[in-house]
Amino acid sequence: MVELPTNYHVPVMAVQCLEGLAIASNGVYVDATFGGGGHSRLILEDKRVKLLYAIDQDDDAIKNKWDDPRLVIINHNYRFMKHFLKYHKAIPVDGILADLGISSYQINEGTKGFSYRFNERLDMRMDRDAEIDAVHVLNEYSDEELTRVFKIYAELKNAYHLAKDIVQYRQKKTIENVSDLLEAIKNNTPKTGDYAFYSKVFQALRIEVNQEIQNLELFLVQCSEVLKPKGRLVVMSYHSLEDRCVKNFINTGNCEGIVEKDGFGNLIRPLNPINKKVIVPDETELSLNPRSRSAKLRIAEKI
Repeated sequence: MVELPTNYHVPVMAVQCLEGLAIASNGVYVDATFGGGGHSRLILEDKRVKLLYAIDQDDDAIKNKWDDPRLVIINHNYRFMKHFLKYHKAIPVDGILADLGISSYQINEGTKGFSYRFNERLDMRMDRDAEIDAVHVLNEYSDEELTRVFKIYAELKNAYHLAKDIVQYRQKKTIENVSDLLEAIKNNTPKTGDYAFYSKVFQALRIEVNQEIQNLELFLVQCSEVLKPKGRLVVMSYHSLEDRCVKNFINTGNCEGIVEKDGFGNLIRPLNPINKKVIVPDETELSLNPRSRSAKLRIAEKI
């Protein structure tokens, strides 16, 4: 059995993900979110796998690679998946796996400002070469733009007041570190459940900085284009916005959930859902890895 890198990220619902891929003999697969390499290691443990293309834009994640002639590392955002698979002459592929969650390592590392637990600079860029970081968002966005970020990406009811507080605070002091942000929003932080509230605030900023929803939509469209017939798509998400996008795309072929039918009343979509009901971690996994509690797994097959 391959030893998994527990110091970086414990792969969530590993067994269910592997079963969802339905590994084929001499198959070619994509791990679109390499991270700590946990899922990739399990995929390559199956000797029937011919090649695995592992994608990640985070330089720290790429350091987790290991020597295996079947493993091809691509250090870019998964929104460019089709481009690189075409470059490697790897289209079509037998299966694609995407674990959309931020890794335990990125949360615990304390150098990019992903967590409210460390007083670090509010960077939040997965790709260090990206121009916009969270400091820019917090200090340059208008109150209308900030309201949009917190309302859509965190679904916070007090998004408007939160944005107003941030704009008011930055007039006297630049919001640069985690402590600055927590001070700026303290008047709109609930007395109970403050940690959950902070998590949503930081989630919204991270999504905006990394354009996660836009990239997810681009990725999903490419999945339907590069998968071979009966090829599998396995996607694990961790918040409702992502899960809604994945669910809609699988069911309707678009992230808006707009249903289109042909002249015979048949759904026009590139994928068929394998699991009608979303898959979630069982009690055993929840007890071993509490961070898996929000994970939702969906599996689809190319028509």
